[in-house]
Amino acid sequence: MPIRILATEVANQIAAGEVVERPASVVKELVENSLDAGATDIRVEVREGGRRLVRVQDDGCGIPAAEVELAFERHATSKIASADDLSHLTTLGFRGEALASIASVAQVTLLTRARAEEIGSLLRLAEGREISRESHGGPAGTVITVEHVFANVPARLKFLKQAATEAGHIQQIVTRFALAYPERRFNLVSDGKLLFQSTGSGKLVDVLVKVYGLEMARGMIDIGERESGRAGEDGDENHLDETLTHSPAHPFTHSQSIRVSGYVGAPALHRSHRGYITLFVNRRWFQDTSIAYAVIQAYHTLVPTGRYPVAVIFVEIDPAEVDVNVHPTKAEVRFRDSGAVFGAVQRAVRRALIDQAPVPQVSLGQEPTGDPAAFRPAQLSWDQMAGWSERRDALLGAGGREQEAGSRRQGAEADTQPTSFQLPASNLQSPVSNLQFPSLLPLLRVVGQLGATYVVCEGPDGMYLIDQHAAHERVLYEQFLAERAAQKLAIQPLLEPLVLDLNPEQAAVVADELATLGEMGIAIEPFGGSSYLVRSIPAILSKDNPQSALVEIIDGLAQGDDVVENSHEAALVTLICKRAAVKGGHVMSTAEMQELVRRLEACHSPRTCPHGRPTMIHLSATELARQFGRI
Repeated sequence: MPIRILATEVANQIAAGEVVERPASVVKELVENSLDAGATDIRVEVREGGRRLVRVQDDGCGIPAAEVELAFERHATSKIASADDLSHLTTLGFRGEALASIASVAQVTLLTRARAEEIGSLLRLAEGREISRESHGGPAGTVITVEHVFANVPARLKFLKQAATEAGHIQQIVTRFALAYPERRFNLVSDGKLLFQSTGSGKLVDVLVKVYGLEMARGMIDIGERESGRAGEDGDENHLDETLTHSPAHPFTHSQSIRVSGYVGAPALHRSHRGYITLFVNRRWFQDTSIAYAVIQAYHTLVPTGRYPVAVIFVEIDPAEVDVNVHPTKAEVRFRDSGAVFGAVQRAVRRALIDQAPVPQVSLGQEPTGDPAAFRPAQLSWDQMAGWSERRDALLGAGGREQEAGSRRQGAEADTQPTSFQLPASNLQSPVSNLQFPSLLPLLRVVGQLGATYVVCEGPDGMYLIDQHAAHERVLYEQFLAERAAQKLAIQPLLEPLVLDLNPEQAAVVADELATLGEMGIAIEPFGGSSYLVRSIPAILSKDNPQSALVEIIDGLAQGDDVVENSHEAALVTLICKRAAVKGGHVMSTAEMQELVRRLEACHSPRTCPHGRPTMIHLSATELARQFGRI
């Protein structure tokens, strides 16, 4: 077959395939033009999922009459003038391909009027060719109507999904723009029905309510605006969990100013896939598995394995430090220092979660009030905390004899049952006595035990039910990490080495993890075939049956149930603490419960166990009063 130059129409249709993948792509490109034109009110109307019609109307600056035809020429743009401009882009569009690509695969009608002109222009095109042009009256701004998308490219048309599916993609595009520009007003109408409308108030929380609904929005945490500069300028934001969550592929080498803001879901708000992690850089939506992973890592031990958080993250960075010209649809970007961005996002999200994540509250039929702020747990002042502390001490003093007698009775009962419960004295400070950062939990007064599984406590604002196993797991987890970070891990040598006879799968896991097991205090060595010799174990397992404990830990590694992403060290620590923690069904003495609660109050992440399950739930005094008809 001889070599030939393709016809202009064919070349344009091929090029359009890179920009216009589906009707949602048309909406994206047109809305980007509206935003770059300074529009404050953007209306999107579609029919039959965008295949029949897409119309975008805005109140932007409009197109001058002399440039109407030029706007549809390929590589015609008003946003850049030279290649140097690509290194510091501040607009969403810049290639000058969108209108030409859309016009080559659909019928287009443009009505526009520049603010400085009295009369507008009406231009009609089909298959990239001008059909007619005339002067026409209209408001300042632009209205672009795109009809019969891919009608002249049947090969592309047959790959489109059902109208409802295509409409869903369009709604996703519009809501992303609404999140990125809360000060702009967006309307989306599909087949005559209003699907989405933002207020344009400039408040991101208002858009979150519109996009995700009130129930999800009230579970979102404002991470504020956190700035990362050069290395060492971030302040002391280190905490225990970071010893296992830092990724060596992303060192924290902050070479430029990076500002991170947005909202993230509380640990109790999680989903089965990553689609609820929405990322923006300089208010441009983008996809990046590395940055999304930074968000996921920030939830390390806070959400269950296999679940993913909800997050809307904004990264502000010097445009010269990010390249957005790496993908035909501009869906991907490249950072000059991706490690710095990774670290800034991970630290900002983690710090917000540690500082603000609420304790899950019990809902007993409470009706929404319409105000997301009304659902957030009340923030107690230091005066309130001090007042409750005095009252709690008085209650403990008044009931000292009864509690001591109860402790003896429960202790006698507990002595008749096998137990691995152990809480040695801790040098961790109570968060209330350390005024360097806000308290993560209020001081709690132990009232009793429910079902030999839950510790019942009174707090300054209601009742708390603590899962004793989950709480003990969290205490042991942070204790283990603290000891390991200080290289003071408590190890218990065995008087007689323990022989483990493992099945082939278990033996393979141990062979792969020998070094890691040794770092965790499990000194284990091959003993021929699939047998291994154990010479020491972590001290927190010393009260347990070493053989059954180690087999359970090895089985957990083999199944991968507790693996957080690819961190085998984190998985191993979690498994050890899970095995060592007090189990449900164990009767605890009052002294044991008090020590457990005190240690939990001193944890950095007391609200969840290392697997992400909640350690406690809260029933507020207001809710109790409502249920008893007092209010």
